[in-house]
Amino acid sequence: MVTMTALEEELSRIAGSVPDPELPVLTLEELGVMRGVQVLGPGRVEVSLTPTYTGCPAIEAMASDIEQALHEHGVPDVSVVTVLAPAWSTDDISEEGRRKLTEFGIAPPRPQGPADGPVPLTLAIRCPHCGSTDTELLSRFSSTACKALRRCTACREPFDHFKEL
Repeated sequence: MVTMTALEEELSRIAGSVPDPELPVLTLEELGVMRGVQVLGPGRVEVSLTPTYTGCPAIEAMASDIEQALHEHGVPDVSVVTVLAPAWSTDDISEEGRRKLTEFGIAPPRPQGPADGPVPLTLAIRCPHCGSTDTELLSRFSSTACKALRRCTACREPFDHFKEL
C-alpha cells in the first residue's frame, strides 16, 4: 500500500468532496469512485477515478469538476485518469453515502460481500420513505442506468433503487 503525503491527503479530501454530477447528494469519496491522488511535481497532480461502469457518461463531468476544485485550491496542472481495475462495486459506497441515499429517497444498494465469501441472500428492497420491504419493480431503469424505479405498496410512493453491481 502506498502512503500518501500530507499534501496528497489534503488534495484527496478536496477532490473527494466534489459532488457526483448524477447524485449530487453524494460526494465522489462517498460514492467510492476516488482511487487516489498523486503529486507528480511542483503544481502537478494526478487524480485516479474509477467509473461506476465502463462508459459511464458522468466520468467526464467528474473529471472536469475535480480539475476545477483543485485549480481553485492553487494546483495549476491537474490530470484525471480513469482506472478500470479494480472495477467499481456498489460495495464501494460508504456507510455515509448509503445513509445519504436513503435520506434523499433512493434505496441504497444491498451489500454484496467479498467475492470469495458466501453469497448474501437479501430479496427485499426497503422503501426509503416508510421502511416497508413490500415494494415492486416498475422499471429496470430509472433516471440513470445504475438505478431502477420501484414503488412501495405500503405507502404507494415511487422511489429509485441504486442497483447492485
